[in-house]
Amino acid sequence: MLHDGRAVTSLSGTLAGGRRVMNMTSLWLQNPTTIPTDTFHNGAHYNEIVVGAGITGLVAALLLARAGKKVAVLESRTVGAGATGNTTAKFSLLQGTHLSKVLSHNYPAVLRAYAEGNREALDWVLEYALAHNITVERKTAYTYAASAEGNAAAQHEYSVARMAGLDVEWVREAPLPFATYGAVRLADQAQLDPMDLLAALAADIRLLGGVIVEGARVTGVKASSPARVATVLGDVTADHVTLATGVPILDRGLYFAKVSARRSYAQAYDVPASDLVDGMFLGVESPTRSIRTWKGQLLTGGNGHPVGREPSPRSRARELTEWTTTSWPQATLTNSWSAQDYSAAHHVPFVGWMPRGRGRIYLATGFDKWGMTNGIATALTIVNDLLGEDTDWQKTLHHRVTMPAAIGRGIGENAAVAWWYAKGYARALTTAVPAAPPGEGESVVGRVGLRPTAVSTVDGATCAVSAMCGHLGAVVTWNDQERSWDCPAHGSRFTPDGTVIEGPARRGLRRL
Repeated sequence: MLHDGRAVTSLSGTLAGGRRVMNMTSLWLQNPTTIPTDTFHNGAHYNEIVVGAGITGLVAALLLARAGKKVAVLESRTVGAGATGNTTAKFSLLQGTHLSKVLSHNYPAVLRAYAEGNREALDWVLEYALAHNITVERKTAYTYAASAEGNAAAQHEYSVARMAGLDVEWVREAPLPFATYGAVRLADQAQLDPMDLLAALAADIRLLGGVIVEGARVTGVKASSPARVATVLGDVTADHVTLATGVPILDRGLYFAKVSARRSYAQAYDVPASDLVDGMFLGVESPTRSIRTWKGQLLTGGNGHPVGREPSPRSRARELTEWTTTSWPQATLTNSWSAQDYSAAHHVPFVGWMPRGRGRIYLATGFDKWGMTNGIATALTIVNDLLGEDTDWQKTLHHRVTMPAAIGRGIGENAAVAWWYAKGYARALTTAVPAAPPGEGESVVGRVGLRPTAVSTVDGATCAVSAMCGHLGAVVTWNDQERSWDCPAHGSRFTPDGTVIEGPARRGLRRL
C-alpha cells in the first residue's frame, strides 16, 4: 500500500516469530503523537492562511499567531505527511557538500547569509525544543570521503565552511566501520523526532487561537483583496496566504520550472549496540550515503534521483539496503521509506512574495534536502517580511543576483524536462495497452485509441487513469517502490487511482 502520511496503515510493523517485520512507513510516522484536526468553516476570514502543515508552515503559523494574527493552516493530507514526516531529521549547519554548491552558484556574501540563516534556524529550534521538553540529541556532524578521489571534495567543503563562518575541524578519518579518507567535523549539531516538534507547534498554534485543518486540499488562490483561497471543502479568505507546500501549487512565477524534484531513500535497522555510530555522517561521493543513529537504531539514507525518471525506484532502495548490510552485516531492516524535496538552480531556497500576487501571496521552496534548517529559516523570513522586520542575512538572500552557473543549470534542467515530454508521448502513442491487466504491483503506459493511458494493479485492484499529469500534461511513469504514478517533468505524484499526493498538480489523473 502506498504510504501517504499518518492516515494510511503501514505494510507491516508487527512482530513475527519474535522478529520485527520491515515497515514501509518512516520512523516518525509509524507511531506519531496524536495531532487533532479542526473544523473547516466555509466563508471564514483570517489574517493569515498558511497552506501546508510541515515544519515551514507550522513555524510560520506559530510566529504569526504570536504576533497577534488570526491564523489558519490548511493541509491537504495530514500534519507532517510530506517531507517533514519522511525526513532523516538532521539539524546541521554542515550539510555534506552543500555549502560548496552554494558558493559555486553565488557570491560569498550569499554563502555567509545562507549559513547565518541556518544558524538562526538551529538556534530557534533548540530553544523551542528546550522550552517544550522535546528530546534533542546533540551530535557531531561529519562530511566524509569514502574514497581517495573524494578527499579533494571534502577538503574543499572544509575551506568553504570556514569561509561561511562555521567552526569546523579537519580530521584524517571519520569514526565509521569502513575506510574513510578525511572528513570535516562540526560539533554540537542536533537531531530530534520531527513529529514531536510538529505536535508541539500545532498545540501552541491552537493555544493562540489558530486552527489547523487536515484534508483541506487547496485548489486555487486569487490575489484579490482579501485573498480568496479555494479548497475541496469550500472557500475562505485572508489578508495574506503563505504557500509552504514543498513546491508552490500556483504556477505564477513559474517556480515549478525553477526547481527540480528529487526523491531520496531512508532506512532504519536493528543492530547490536556495539555497531551504533556516534555522529551524523554524510559522504561526498555519489550516490550519497547518510548515516546516523536514533534511539538504538541505525539510520542510513541516500540514492536520490529525479522524480519520475528512474526505471526502478525499488532498485534504488535495494541498493541502499545492500550497501548498509555490507558495512553492518548484523543489521536487520525494520523501516524503509522515501521523501521528496526540491532543488533550486542556485542551491539557495526561494522565499518571499510571489510574482503577480499583489503582495498577498508568499512562498518557500527549494530546500535541497535540508528542510529542517531551511524550513525554519524561510518561515522566519516570511514572517519578518510580513511584519517589516527583515534581518541583514534575509535582505542579502532577497537581493542575490543569479549567476551564469545557476542559469546554465536551470537551462539544462528544463531541456531535460522537454526531453521527458517527448519521450513520454512517444512511448504512450506507440504502445497499445494490452487487454490483460498488469500483474500485482505492476503497470503499463500506452494508448487506448489515441488516448495516453496508465494502468496499474495494486492490492488486487486494477485502475486505468489518464497518463497525462494533471499539472501540465507530461506522461507519468510508474514508481515500483511507492506504487504511485510520478511525473518526470515537475515532480507531481498520484495514487494508482489518480488522486494527487504531492507536487505542483492541483488535480488528479482522470479515471478512465
